[in-house]
Amino acid sequence: MELNKRIDKFAELAIKTGINVQKGETLLIRTDIEAFDFARRCVKEAYKAGAKHVYVEYSDEVLTRENYLSAPDEAFDEYPEWQSYKYTEIAKNGGSFLSIVSANPDLLKGVDTDRISRFQKVSGKYLKEWRSYTLSDKAKWSIVAVPSETWAKKLYPDLEKYEAIEKLWDEILYCSRVSENPVENWKSHVSNIRNKMDTLNKLDLDRLIYKSSKTDLEIGLPQGHIWQGGSAFDINGIEFCPNIPTEEVYGMPHKNRVNGIVYSTKPLIFAGNTIDDFWIKFKDGKIIDYKAETGHESLKLLIDTDEGSLRLGEMALVPYNSPISNTNTIFYSTLFDENASCHLAIGAAYSSNIKNGDKLGEDEKDKVGMNSSITHVDFMIGDSDLNITGIDKSGKSHEIFKDGNWAF
Repeated sequence: MELNKRIDKFAELAIKTGINVQKGETLLIRTDIEAFDFARRCVKEAYKAGAKHVYVEYSDEVLTRENYLSAPDEAFDEYPEWQSYKYTEIAKNGGSFLSIVSANPDLLKGVDTDRISRFQKVSGKYLKEWRSYTLSDKAKWSIVAVPSETWAKKLYPDLEKYEAIEKLWDEILYCSRVSENPVENWKSHVSNIRNKMDTLNKLDLDRLIYKSSKTDLEIGLPQGHIWQGGSAFDINGIEFCPNIPTEEVYGMPHKNRVNGIVYSTKPLIFAGNTIDDFWIKFKDGKIIDYKAETGHESLKLLIDTDEGSLRLGEMALVPYNSPISNTNTIFYSTLFDENASCHLAIGAAYSSNIKNGDKLGEDEKDKVGMNSSITHVDFMIGDSDLNITGIDKSGKSHEIFKDGNWAF
């Protein structure tokens, strides 16, 4: 199948499987300007699927960088309230959100980290209500990726521009399992992930123990914990896939029951900067020490976001033997690298990972051990020597991962 047809199939997958657009609904597509062609294909597919309104919001990475470099200092303590109102109103009225990302790992290299930090905090504050819809799956949402010139040349510097872009397209489509009939293919893939999820839920685990050549970490689970993976269901029971690609089964750490040290295994891109070769130490759920060989200030920026960014909100189990991992490519994109490796997330937890989580108030969330934050950032910890043992509530041990892959 020629590339152009495969890209059309990918747009169909994003709309029918990622979002699962329903007749009469509103869809907001957020995308970088370089992905305009793919955004247009998604708009076409959304209307074919029955959407009533499809809005497209473009960003421009060149302008984003210029804003950080040139705007007056006070600009980074403000966020346009109308923007947060728009997102929240779409969510309240049953709308969905598709993000099309085109990673530029070095976008904000050299930018004053204080400016980035302040704007992250103020935007997090204003977008908190909207994010409560996506974090609880009350609104359907999905993320897909398409190549940009800067991303392709970062990955394949020895290729000519168009060759690099085409190669990255091939990798994205392969990792996203785009075939002649990707929608049906994804049904089978999601079913396989959910089988792993069901097995874990039946074990009724109390905690997980992570061991590798460097990592030595114990993560407790809250009462009422529910593993999720593959797909999600919105408030009306409509199935959707938040991430394309996805290989993970994910859960919720108890915010006060994380102890030990964990080492990164892949670079983390945060706020337009690369963080690499880092470790984080926890005591009673809280980060008490950390160090990064590359991007230490950016790691500090993340951890200092708010009180909740000192704790974990997610742990995800991803086999080392998977399509993304088997490409042997570091994508410098969390969407891909997190689905090639077991990972953890600093910040907010997903309320779908605990029984009746979407009905809990802030005080109740704190009591059950559910972390709250204005941020949620994944970092990769999986490798071929990672072993994970689950301890159930009776104290019995269960082998979950052996040598980086599922043990069952």
